[in-house]
Amino acid sequence: MHRLRVRFKRGQEVKFISHLDLIRLWQRAIHRARIPLAYSEGFSPHPRISLAAPLATGVTSEAELMDIYLSKFTSPHFFTSALGQQLLSGIEIIQVYPIAANQPSLQSKVRFAEYRVTLETEQDKPEVEAAIYHLLSTEHLPWQHHRDTGPRNYDLRALIDDLRLIDFKPPSCTIGMRLRCDSGGSGRPEQVSLALGFNHHPNSIHRTKLILQTN
Repeated sequence: MHRLRVRFKRGQEVKFISHLDLIRLWQRAIHRARIPLAYSEGFSPHPRISLAAPLATGVTSEAELMDIYLSKFTSPHFFTSALGQQLLSGIEIIQVYPIAANQPSLQSKVRFAEYRVTLETEQDKPEVEAAIYHLLSTEHLPWQHHRDTGPRNYDLRALIDDLRLIDFKPPSCTIGMRLRCDSGGSGRPEQVSLALGFNHHPNSIHRTKLILQTN
């Protein structure tokens, strides 16, 4: 069993593809490239492909991480070259490197996700900076998120590691967010935007980095 870790970009062209459709897209591309994809055992085998912290639809990224298990050795160079000819426009492989097959799962290693979030605002720069400072100074922020399964109550502040104003060009501004992303919960940029006082959905959300546990 051979395991490769893939870092790739997800652009505007594919930002509305669901998580399951993205996995199917990779599976078909790997099949067309004649790369020996490994499958699980059991009554209903499925491809050994795992994506870290799947993106919400509508979000772009330059930092997607995915582990792919292969039944035979395949060099990162060959993998990149063969797959690059099969993937849809909007998906670009940045880096491929081998990972020991017995290492913990990729998802279990994710700790934080960083985003660049662009928002419309009628506030001036000092007001936006003050809102960021106030939120970071808050110890707890009770929050309710409505899902298909019903409301979920939690502490939003516990999911925020850092916020910073990256750019301010009225009528919009760009805020950098480092949000928790682990088994205890995942911060959502649009909810942090609401907590900062922005009433409209972000113009764009772009993931710039996934931070993994290093030991």
